[in-house]
Amino acid sequence: MKIKEIGKTVTGKTPSTKQQDNYGGKIMFITPEEVSRGYYVEKTNRTLSNKGFESIKNNTLDGVSVLVNCIGNIGDVSIVEGKCATNQQINAITDFKKDINPLYVYYKLKQYKSIFNNLAGNTVLKILPKSIFDEIDIEIPNIEQQTKVAKVLNTLDNKISNNNNTISELEAMAKTIYDYWFLLFEFPNYEGKPYKSSYGKMVWNEELKKEIPEGWEYKKIVDIEGNIITGKTPSTKDEKNFNGNIPFITIDDIRQGLYVSNTVRTLSKKGADSQMKKYIPKDSICVTCIATVGLVGITTKDSQTNQQINSIVCENKNNLYYLINSIKDYFQYSNGAKSGNIFDNMNKDDFSSIKLIYPKKDVLEIFDKKVEPIYRKIKESILENEELIKLRDYLLPLLMNGQVGFKE
Repeated sequence: MKIKEIGKTVTGKTPSTKQQDNYGGKIMFITPEEVSRGYYVEKTNRTLSNKGFESIKNNTLDGVSVLVNCIGNIGDVSIVEGKCATNQQINAITDFKKDINPLYVYYKLKQYKSIFNNLAGNTVLKILPKSIFDEIDIEIPNIEQQTKVAKVLNTLDNKISNNNNTISELEAMAKTIYDYWFLLFEFPNYEGKPYKSSYGKMVWNEELKKEIPEGWEYKKIVDIEGNIITGKTPSTKDEKNFNGNIPFITIDDIRQGLYVSNTVRTLSKKGADSQMKKYIPKDSICVTCIATVGLVGITTKDSQTNQQINSIVCENKNNLYYLINSIKDYFQYSNGAKSGNIFDNMNKDDFSSIKLIYPKKDVLEIFDKKVEPIYRKIKESILENEELIKLRDYLLPLLMNGQVGFKE
């Protein structure tokens, strides 16, 4: 069948931005960035008012719709339920015929990224117009087979989504504890009461121009943990340096989640051993310091990174969770980087010299015990998702091509 034969196709439209009351309501307004996240779109950065929605009524969606980016990240696919609208960079399929399962179409079109890109042409700004999108052929089995395939894949995606929600909640929980203890200084005193509210002694710090708890310091990262390693890329002229079992961490890998395990690129033992001093053990803190500055990840096994990342090898394990939060907090309010012609960048000396408030030893120990179970669960959920994604991506083509069937 052609795409236009399985349901109604709609190209999105942006309401007039000159009319501010077109925006800020409760109706999702979906952009390619949100489609690129995959699976269900449940929240958007921008929303429409009823007035804005009605102003583009012929370009809106309702019910279950499958969305495809047709400008920009062409071929990225997601799915959405309910009343919503997209911008003009997205083509959508909605109002599916009764013998078509929208979830099956979503998974089927995830295999079409290269087809979409090829049909979009080779111009600087690649565009897949609705006229071409409508005519693309798609193989559709009977509704029973569609439902079985979609159920298997959707079960995996639901679990991945649930894990992601759990990860977000746990990270927020850990951040709340950190903020309460180390920004508001309400960590438990020797009686278990909030320190500052219970009139714990505060002393003036001239550098910070504010009071901090007695006995706390304002220290450089290198004075907290002295083993800081800037990554390096082995010679790319020797292919034998790559494609082994040693994670080679880049910025994109850190973007995927707090704990880094499954990296896009790997090093062979030969490649990693060619730069022995660049090994970092598990539970090292990786911080991006070129281009996108200030992303933070934690290693889950012996790894190496490229030169865009500085890593802290924690000799004192009680520093790990405190430094993760403290460094994130630092970069949230100051990019801390030099502005260059192309990228912001922070060399090893700049990074090592970042100064952070540093608590007393006993407070760090209690904080570590408090948040360790939270971070353990975050790690477990991230690692489980990696396995689920591998399984889903392995099964997807096999199920779609009929190479894997179902028992009666």
